[in-house]
Amino acid sequence: MNSDNQNKQIPRLSLINVSKVFKGNYGAINALEDISMEISAGEFVCLVGPSGCGKSTLLNILAGLEKPTSGQVLENNIPVKEPGPDRVMIFQEHALFPWLPVIGNVLFGLKYKKDLSKTEKLAKARQYLEMVGLAKFEKAWIHQLSGGMRQRVALARALVVNPQVLLMDEPFASLDAMTREQLYKDLQEIWMRERKTIIFVTHNVREAVCLGTRVCVFARHPGRITNEFAIDLPRPRTMNDTSLAHHASEITEVLKKNSENEELTL
Repeated sequence: MNSDNQNKQIPRLSLINVSKVFKGNYGAINALEDISMEISAGEFVCLVGPSGCGKSTLLNILAGLEKPTSGQVLENNIPVKEPGPDRVMIFQEHALFPWLPVIGNVLFGLKYKKDLSKTEKLAKARQYLEMVGLAKFEKAWIHQLSGGMRQRVALARALVVNPQVLLMDEPFASLDAMTREQLYKDLQEIWMRERKTIIFVTHNVREAVCLGTRVCVFARHPGRITNEFAIDLPRPRTMNDTSLAHHASEITEVLKKNSENEELTL
């Protein structure tokens, strides 16, 4: 059993007064307003909140796919201005290539790694397929895999390039409960072994408490972080652990209050 007690380090990611405004036919929408936070190397931070509160927008800004309207994102004190191999996004839809077998999809991430031979790339791809439990399926085609297996391939493809940060946008939302539970276990084991920095977006409070070392609660109109909760529970955790209940209840109450306040201001 492991706990998440960690020594404070220089922040891997820093958000400084980040705001994002989208301009549309019906006026400006404040997707994010004045968000400041620090994420240390090796943290597992979950962002939880209702639809339209800016969680995915913030993830896109961290990935370098979107630019903030104002404010700044730093990675190890260097401004994030574009996507980079040190930050890899995993979406709800797996975005795998159907014309490549499983091993080909994982190898694709190593396509431009000039410092590795073909033999070394293959060995590395097989290492991560083994890690996600798909070693026997390397020759399978994507359409032959279940939804959970496809997300495992997407995870292996992300990990094989050795990113420092994994950005995960509701990657398990479309999966059935039993598959999700297994992936929660697998993801925690990989995180404990690899100690990647993970930022994980979800609507599911219990999922956030199950996975995260810290849960950040969002409100909308405008999108902002209202509360943060440190989750210092032993691992591995499961969704049925009674120890999750107290944290989940606290976070749910905050979400309810945020929703009530939104209704009052609309």
